Amino acid sequence: MTQMVAGPPAREPTTQRKHRAQIRARTLRTDRWWLGPLATFLGLTGFVVYGLWAAFDPDYFAEPYIAPFSSPCLASSCPEGARLFGWAPVGDWWVLPPALLILAFPGGFRLTCYYYRKAYYRSFWLSPPACAVNEPHRKYTGERRFPLIIQNIHRYFWYVALLIGAILTFDAILAFRDENGNWGHIGLGTVILVVNAALIVLYTISCHSCRHIVAGRLNHFSRHPLRYKAWTYISKLNAKHQQLAWASLVSVIVADLYVRLVAKGIIDFPFA
Repeated sequence: MTQMVAGPPAREPTTQRKHRAQIRARTLRTDRWWLGPLATFLGLTGFVVYGLWAAFDPDYFAEPYIAPFSSPCLASSCPEGARLFGWAPVGDWWVLPPALLILAFPGGFRLTCYYYRKAYYRSFWLSPPACAVNEPHRKYTGERRFPLIIQNIHRYFWYVALLIGAILTFDAILAFRDENGNWGHIGLGTVILVVNAALIVLYTISCHSCRHIVAGRLNHFSRHPLRYKAWTYISKLNAKHQQLAWASLVSVIVADLYVRLVAKGIIDFPFA
């Protein structure tokens, strides 16, 4: 005779469906969560305002310093010493400030940067403004439509940003000359330009796209030891990408403004 073992009791059918708690408050957070988005909004707005002013400011070169916002200077209207290897491919037909020839590229790199997307999505669009804070938008379409689909060309901006980082490094090397072209000069401007170039390069190579380009598609790290080693170094930098983004943002403004103050005669070059 087979003994039947009773199973767990059957659940009674229910007509009630469980819903998420309906919270009418925008958030239940009690901390000052709005300070982060506000500080980001003010910082990025200040950068944009300064960039617009610098683009139209004519005092961007003080031998041997060139303001980073205007480098490389590619127009024929550029002073001879400010031209990259004396090269000026854009002729007299370009009547706008020379900085407008190149600012779109580093600006586009930062605008499409993965970290900056999060920063200005939260601070400008409130999408969402902070963790555990309800956003005012009713729907989210992602980055599949214009204009946010442009974010997908970030990897191409990276190649240009890498080139600009190399040019700023070259400018920093030239800053070791004096106003007569003699090597051996080390002024405050030299130090500022060197630090800025280092931070710009570190920010550029700590990018997520750089990490992927170096070894993101490898299936076997053991077959590519050099690329794996480079990937590990860049991964460590990538963990500091946010800090490098802000540090380089501040340094490029400081370096650019310093050169312009020297060019305007507000700071005397022998002490620069």
